[in-house]
Amino acid sequence: MLGLDKFDLDAIAVALQDQTGYEYFHLINPLTGEIAFWSRDGGIDGNHPVDLDDLDLIVIHPLPSSVWYQDMADFADGISDEQAGRRLARAIRGRGAFRHFKDELHQEYPELLAAWHEFSDLRARRRAVEWLADNALVERVTSDRFAAEHPDPGLP
Repeated sequence: MLGLDKFDLDAIAVALQDQTGYEYFHLINPLTGEIAFWSRDGGIDGNHPVDLDDLDLIVIHPLPSSVWYQDMADFADGISDEQAGRRLARAIRGRGAFRHFKDELHQEYPELLAAWHEFSDLRARRRAVEWLADNALVERVTSDRFAAEHPDPGLP
């Protein structure tokens, strides 16, 4: 197993969030920790289609959008500005929740953007480490230690 420092946690987090479909995937090399990009038409080099099963790489399947939705709900619930929290919670109801949440933050509460990015990025990195442990790329104790050392930040 590789050490956690061999993995690009932000790149894995992006792959875990990518809800664009099944025309392409993010892959990880279990021997090096390197991230690759595969597309149905271009394989991993962009020119030669190859079947995913023919590669010695692990597909990083995205997590359900409900996981990322919960981050928005937790943020809205956790901020001390009750009015902002209510408006953000209202923004995520129904269709277009992700877009409405971001629009509300950018337009009405830009002072909360840095806190939101810190909160969501930290959770995404924790999920990346958990994914690595779930796929036996790092030891479970490493994942548990990372989670314990990186709790949710305090919210304004």
